Amino acid sequence: MTAHLRLDHLTIAYRGRPAVRDVSLEIGAGERVALVGPNGAGKSTLLRAVAGLVEPAAGSVELDGTPIGSLGRLAVARRVGVVPQLPVLPFATTVEQVVALGRLPHEHPIRGLRPVDRSIIAEAIERVGVGHLLGRDARELSLGERQLVLLAMAVAQAAPILILDEPTVHLDLRHQVEVMDLLADLNAREGTTILAVLHDLRLAAHFFPRLVLLDGGSVVADGAPTEVLSPDRIRDVFGVDPELVALATA
Repeated sequence: MTAHLRLDHLTIAYRGRPAVRDVSLEIGAGERVALVGPNGAGKSTLLRAVAGLVEPAAGSVELDGTPIGSLGRLAVARRVGVVPQLPVLPFATTVEQVVALGRLPHEHPIRGLRPVDRSIIAEAIERVGVGHLLGRDARELSLGERQLVLLAMAVAQAAPILILDEPTVHLDLRHQVEVMDLLADLNAREGTTILAVLHDLRLAAHFFPRLVLLDGGSVVADGAPTEVLSPDRIRDVFGVDPELVALATA
């Protein structure tokens, strides 16, 4: 399998303190992988490195064999779509304008949006199910609604790699499941490589065939949910009774 993403002995430090420690991972084209672990494990920092938003203290991140640091922002945006955990919108923007931002890496520099771009935007809005929000100022939406709009923007971006930081954190149960179904569908139908940070171990185990467990900035397990979320690991890493999350590996 050709690797879309390769992390080679990656270390990231903030103010001299490592947040990610010597992590090496390969995520192949079309894989669906969830990063799990307790708070402060380095999951979100790892995603920021994959998106080229932080400079490694050591090691490297490669996209299709090319170090991400040598790629321009436009080249990265054409390959990697990002759905952040806490979306901040500093000025008034309608929902459709936010979703249309997903086409910026692809649109013509002079002519702007083409008919094909507008078609892709409309399809993304329908696919994520945010059509009822059109015309509204995205800043006035609930956090959950805003999260869905940013997901639609990422779908419109149509990048071969999609990374998401807690995409279900602000959503009710129905929308959590719908978002997980959408990610699985993008992965199955378009071959989109999915890399997501999830705190809900049940969702992670049910919808992702591969989990990477981090603790203290290091990878402590990588594999199928039943292997990664063993009772001993749940007890040691999360510090809770494994019976509390028994359904995570069902």
